[in-house]
Amino acid sequence: MAEKQIYIKNKRASHDFEFLDNYTAGIIITGTEIKSIRTGKVNLVDSFCYFQNNELWVKGIHIAEYSFGSYSNHVPTRERKLLLNRKELNKLQIKLKNKGLTIIVKSLYLTDRGWAKIDIALAQGKKEFDKREDLKLKDAKREMDKIKKNF
Repeated sequence: MAEKQIYIKNKRASHDFEFLDNYTAGIIITGTEIKSIRTGKVNLVDSFCYFQNNELWVKGIHIAEYSFGSYSNHVPTRERKLLLNRKELNKLQIKLKNKGLTIIVKSLYLTDRGWAKIDIALAQGKKEFDKREDLKLKDAKREMDKIKKNF
């Protein structure tokens, strides 16, 4: 029997940002955090990444407390360290110096080995008219698919 895959997506990210580069990073978490991730109780909406002492940290991920955890339960909104190669970290640090760029969290998932991974992206914020244009294109594509399906 196949095990249920855990894939949690930040739906606001693609609406608010234009992705320039994508990366996959490991995340350092505790025992009760992985149990909460397996139940799917994660919110990625306001999360972002920043550099501190040449290390990449993520802030704003809300992993709910594990319901069966006791005194050793984790803090839901603590900052967590991300694991990337030094080459990738240096590349991101250089690109972050450009004005208007940020690193956001796109999704969180579990690998088949049980490790938690995060997809992050170097992103630039969209203006309001860009968001409207994307919605128009999405609606037009949906209409074309509907017409194509009927024929």
